[in-house]
Amino acid sequence: MKKQIILHALVLPVLVVFFSFFLLPMAKLFSISLSGASGAGIYWEVLRNPRYFGSLRETALLSLGVTAAALFLGGLSGIFLERHRFRGREVMISALTLPLSFPGVVVGFMVILWAGRLGIFGSLTNFLFGKKLVFAYGAAGLFVGYLYFSIPRVVITVMAAAGKLEKATEEAARTLGAGPFGAARDVAIPLLLPSFLSTGAICFATSMGAFGTAFTLATDINVLPVIIYTEFTLSANLAVAGALSLILGFLTWAALFATRVLSGIEPAGSGA
Repeated sequence: MKKQIILHALVLPVLVVFFSFFLLPMAKLFSISLSGASGAGIYWEVLRNPRYFGSLRETALLSLGVTAAALFLGGLSGIFLERHRFRGREVMISALTLPLSFPGVVVGFMVILWAGRLGIFGSLTNFLFGKKLVFAYGAAGLFVGYLYFSIPRVVITVMAAAGKLEKATEEAARTLGAGPFGAARDVAIPLLLPSFLSTGAICFATSMGAFGTAFTLATDINVLPVIIYTEFTLSANLAVAGALSLILGFLTWAALFATRVLSGIEPAGSGA
């Protein structure tokens, strides 16, 4: 009886959070999306609209590219930092995870300082080649900005997972004749795959919904969060803004759910 009371007491906060921060906002967004003259047909109209659908496609492709690059760079960095001890390691880890504390606007401003019209990269290319290269305000600038705050997530997750791997398994593979690359390919990477999938889904979802960085940089590209902001604030088109918000939310939820199913309940090699 006491265990049941404790269980109910623990479940109650979960239900309150789920209702307050998921069901209620989603229900409100859905009702707003149906407030227009088209009713439920607004979703079909949004997907048929070249501007909205093109923005959705560009946002998804950009997020996929950022996720792939973050998994590659952050994965290698995380494994290396977990497996090696050297002077300055803790400082390097702190520096790599620092971008998690920056809001999106700050990240966008940093990209402008680096690759904007008066940025360091443009001044350098102008000095070397006589032509200023500026890419802060399009897809390339957003890619750099999103990658900047995605890599720390991968590094932290991969370091935690790699730290729980049994080194004896890799050593056994080496004893049986596998080289360093073969042992990593056949032993370490399969065990780390669930962690890569889960952190990749988080990177994808974060990039899909990032607003501050996109609002600062996206003058030459229309990403979905900025489109939603424009429809809501400038055009007062609440039905379209609500429909686009739910479509964006559904895509990111689907990515997180699919990754959860593929990776299992607990990451492999976590000791569970």
